[in-house]
Amino acid sequence: MKAILLVGHGSRDPEGNEQVRRFIDELRPRLDPSLLVETCFLEFEMPSISQGIDTCVRKGASHVIVIPIMLLPAGHSKIHIPASIDEAKEKYPAVHFTYGRPIGVHEETLEICKSRLEELGEEIHGENKNTAILFLGRGGSDPDANSELYKIARLFYENVNYPLVEPAFMGVTDPLIKQGAERCIKLGAKKIIILPYFLFTGILIKRLEGLIDEFRLEYPEHDFKLAGYFGFHERLKTILEDRIKEALEGEVKMNCDTCQYRIAAMEHIDHHHHHDHDHHHDGHSHSHDHHHDHHGQSEKERVVKA
Repeated sequence: MKAILLVGHGSRDPEGNEQVRRFIDELRPRLDPSLLVETCFLEFEMPSISQGIDTCVRKGASHVIVIPIMLLPAGHSKIHIPASIDEAKEKYPAVHFTYGRPIGVHEETLEICKSRLEELGEEIHGENKNTAILFLGRGGSDPDANSELYKIARLFYENVNYPLVEPAFMGVTDPLIKQGAERCIKLGAKKIIILPYFLFTGILIKRLEGLIDEFRLEYPEHDFKLAGYFGFHERLKTILEDRIKEALEGEVKMNCDTCQYRIAAMEHIDHHHHHDHDHHHDGHSHSHDHHHDHHGQSEKERVVKA
């Protein structure tokens, strides 16, 4: 029997964890009924990845397909989840394991982002000459993941009619959200829409709501709006179906899951994530010594048209 083990990040906010479970319950009917579908979490919530694998094997799975429900390929998907799979291979030598890839760049991700703007009443292909989109990621210590946000922001720019789509991050790395907002203002934007590229609600989303209020007080002549976060959109089911299909058919195209540097990196990383709420990780501030030759191209500055 084949099992699909979907790995949510996990949050200190129970609402975020419940969103993961509810979404997977809605995804199940779209999958082959012969597949066993289980849920686990990287941190902050149970079951852990190792417990999720144990459940799959206990229920009779001879092949476990692990699919990360994560937006970008960062240290978690490159190092921590593969490390748990490595341990499971030693524990269950007769079980076959396949590791799928994160959500990453997919045509449906752009459609989800467009829908979040339309929910605000935006005409995404209309005249938006004084409006800037602040494309906001969580931010992390992995340059590859940070550059992926720039790539997605650029693709989004190509699919909408806004003179400025400015990437920024909530924490860990620059440009931070305040820097991004200031840049948009200096480039002439009168209205700034913050589009959070976050998968689930949680502490950061709630902190972001407070930041928007601060921006409105600091820049009273500018209009700030907060779009809905990426979230568990209906179109996300299509993306995960594709990721599961890839893994089942052996067509996974990962850039790091078989990387020669991953094993060496484990010597410097405590990959045993805590599920007792003592793991401080709001801003993804792990120091992953996992360097790749992935260089993001610098994005040309675009002046907002008057």
